[in-house]
Amino acid sequence: MKTLIRTGISLEKDLLRRFDHAARKKGYTNRSEAIRDLVRDFAVREDIREDRPVVGTLTMVYNHHQRDLAGRLIDTQHRTHPMMLATTHVHLDHDNCLEVVLMKGRSRAIQELADRILSLRGVKHGRLVLTTTGQGPK
Repeated sequence: MKTLIRTGISLEKDLLRRFDHAARKKGYTNRSEAIRDLVRDFAVREDIREDRPVVGTLTMVYNHHQRDLAGRLIDTQHRTHPMMLATTHVHLDHDNCLEVVLMKGRSRAIQELADRILSLRGVKHGRLVLTTTGQGPK
């Protein structure tokens, strides 16, 4: 078990009230857990900013009737296969598909790949979500 260190912070009364309200709504039983999660989130954003190894999901909706889009998506995934871990494909309706791509690699390379995929003609919307691999900075 990791050693906990007690620390103190100073906050304006209104800010602390808003924080406590938000923490209760999310189900936190105490401030310490909520603050630890905020600090962890800050550390993950630093890992991403500093181009460290990360994992992510690219979620997108696209028109499957768009000429050669499916082929370009598959080709992109094969050419970058070390970063591509898995893909889930769902038919939403006659025209639209949802695809979720699980990726792993350096944050900058994953962001660039996601940007390339999302800019393909026929991709209607998408979002990349990155997080840490859980191994700490490297």
